[in-house]
Amino acid sequence: MRGMPEEEPPGTAAEEGVGVRRRLPPPAAPPPTPRPRRSAGYPVWPRPQPRGTMALSEAVACGSYLLWPRVLLFGDSITQFSFQQGGWGASLADKLVRKCDVLNRGFSGYNTRWAKIILPRLIQKGNSLDNPVAVTIFFGANDSALKDENPKQHIPLEEYTANLKSMVQYLKSVDIPEDRVILITPPPLCEAAWEKECLVQGCKLNRLNLVVGEYASACLRVAQDCGTDVLDLWSLMQKDSQDFPSYLSDGLHLSPKGNEFVFSHLWPLIEKKVSSLPLLLPYWRDVAEAKPELSLLGDGDH
Repeated sequence: MRGMPEEEPPGTAAEEGVGVRRRLPPPAAPPPTPRPRRSAGYPVWPRPQPRGTMALSEAVACGSYLLWPRVLLFGDSITQFSFQQGGWGASLADKLVRKCDVLNRGFSGYNTRWAKIILPRLIQKGNSLDNPVAVTIFFGANDSALKDENPKQHIPLEEYTANLKSMVQYLKSVDIPEDRVILITPPPLCEAAWEKECLVQGCKLNRLNLVVGEYASACLRVAQDCGTDVLDLWSLMQKDSQDFPSYLSDGLHLSPKGNEFVFSHLWPLIEKKVSSLPLLLPYWRDVAEAKPELSLLGDGDH
């Protein structure tokens, strides 16, 4: 064809690039466009990974699982309500942030008979590193209800004592020794205020402070027999003729002042058990800027 150079055999000027253009191979096909995955019917395009960052899969491979110690609060409504604003449990969680998770396992209306049944469902034997560093057992406000007026919640004093011992022994069997356990007695009862609540609910006064005191004394004996720590709220709140009704919102449950009281007396007992725990993960100013994984994939102790 006119205007097109003829092909020449090897060794000619065409091969050596003198005066003749070499035929170029056809351009490579462009890479296929990635197909989006679909989520809930909508396309989701893959995001490019930013330069200088470690893929999540790499981080998982390089970093060990970070064990987060736990403090377990086990009890009745006084424990369940402790995570409300200003509650003693919430104050503990705030105090222990980045050292421990504080788990609220409070069950309103429960007594020790029911608590003993559910405890193995909350804590089981396994990796001892996952065991709570401290456990509070805070029952008695419902156990001490008068049998004639509140038979469903009432637990005889002897059974209450046996149930507390059984729970401490169970914890020991799952590698939580006595020195990690804190028993808490029920607080005193303001009969006048609680009677008003009972009347609103259509029943008669179903608790007496003197009877609550008997259960508090039994709790103290269990702590002594089992070798656990104990917080005697019933005595402390009435010590030196204090105005203990101000610690109660309705004669039974804690007021804001009562929550502060519980926290202030419980914290020294908890602190002994967690004082050696480090702050988990480094302070943000201490994270290596260029390669943060060097700071963040260690053992977490800081």
